Amino acid sequence: MNNLFVIIDISLLVLLLILLVSFLIKNKKNLSKDGVLYLYKTSLGIRLINNIGNKYKKTLSFLSYVSVFIGYLLMVGILYLLGSQTFQYLTNPAIVQAIRAPPIAPLIPYFPQLFGLEELFPPFYAIYFIISILIVATIHEFSHGVFAKRWGVRIKSTGFAFFRFFPAFFGAFVEQDDKQLVKKGKFKQMSILSAGVFANVLTAIFFFILLAVFFYLVFAPSGVIFNDYSYSIVPVAGITMVNNFSLSNPGANEIIPLIKNDSLNEINVGETKYLGIKDFSSDKSLVALYDDAPAINSKLSSTILQINGKKVTNVESFRNELLRYSPGEKITITTKGNEIEEKEIVLAENPLNESLPFLGVVMPASQNSNGILRRVSILLFFKNSNTYYESNIGATGEFIYYLLWWIFLINLLVGLFNMLPLGILDGGRFFYLTILGITKNEKTAKKIHSILAYIILMIFLLLMIRWTFSLF
Repeated sequence: MNNLFVIIDISLLVLLLILLVSFLIKNKKNLSKDGVLYLYKTSLGIRLINNIGNKYKKTLSFLSYVSVFIGYLLMVGILYLLGSQTFQYLTNPAIVQAIRAPPIAPLIPYFPQLFGLEELFPPFYAIYFIISILIVATIHEFSHGVFAKRWGVRIKSTGFAFFRFFPAFFGAFVEQDDKQLVKKGKFKQMSILSAGVFANVLTAIFFFILLAVFFYLVFAPSGVIFNDYSYSIVPVAGITMVNNFSLSNPGANEIIPLIKNDSLNEINVGETKYLGIKDFSSDKSLVALYDDAPAINSKLSSTILQINGKKVTNVESFRNELLRYSPGEKITITTKGNEIEEKEIVLAENPLNESLPFLGVVMPASQNSNGILRRVSILLFFKNSNTYYESNIGATGEFIYYLLWWIFLINLLVGLFNMLPLGILDGGRFFYLTILGITKNEKTAKKIHSILAYIILMIFLLLMIRWTFSLF
């Protein structure tokens, strides 16, 4: 499914790029350069902005208070998140090792694959990026325009902005009269500045609800997921044999060269047999060895759909079905990896209770080695990590689900990021006007705003330096 989506996605991206380049060449007289952007100005949307801004003045006046409140909420939220995550990143080396991607990474198509974040994020196709950014930018800028018009700020133009080096990345903009804007009172300016992120929050809430409704209508639990085989922790010095090579009181450096990467490895600790190394402890004195269990011996795929033809839909039903059998019994397990397979497996004795059957799989919730990834993951809200879900409309359901998820998330992220008190963002002047209202002194307000901006930029630099050193 993913390969098919990638082929379709790249094809659509190429087609869109050709159409946009043709459009820009045809309309090059109407384009203007603004940094790395081409601006195509039109009067499209101005009439709608003016009508809403003039017609709903009382409603917009009330919403201005809500918008400013949301602006403060997002600013406090993003500063708290920046501070807390920076502290965790700088003081917890395990997080840096678990997440090898740079802490400040661009939100571009296929970034989970590019930065090794596939365990944390669902697929991010180019079409997702284009649709999400177009929705985010249009709603954000349109709201700026409506609130600006409410407070008597003239809208000079609207239009589309295209990234000069790759026009398929584009969004909308609303150009207001900045000279009129700065003459308005502090509250009016702040309501206009926060209007965009306010609209993004409302959009995020809408798509979150839509995402929930879509998920519960389209998806059903259809199996269980495990992401590791069972393993035991033993002293490295206790290993007596690796792949028929005898050892006495070995260290990790003696064991590693004996391991074959392309097959199971027979490792003995006294009379106990294991089937491979999972990981060493940080001081190399302990090692996690995979148990000689049915699951790893049969190379069982990570998604289990049925046991002896009976569906398992969650961890509880899987365990209950497995407990119907005894050690030594042969069962047929239907699994889903690259394809659906049926495997005959003879159950072993449970090491903790010989009367119970033992398959030897580890569910995500109980896998300690993945704990950090689980804590920092912002993955799927409605999906249990142990449960495999199937869409009743096939691959289309997955595609739509992730599209809705990304539209929700990007709206939320844009709302948060835009309220950072940096000059180029809405939060920059919003913060400055707040300090100006408190101090009543322009020089003091500019100085405080400048100091905070430098602190934020230094934090970004510090994070990147910390990440760079983690690579060596």
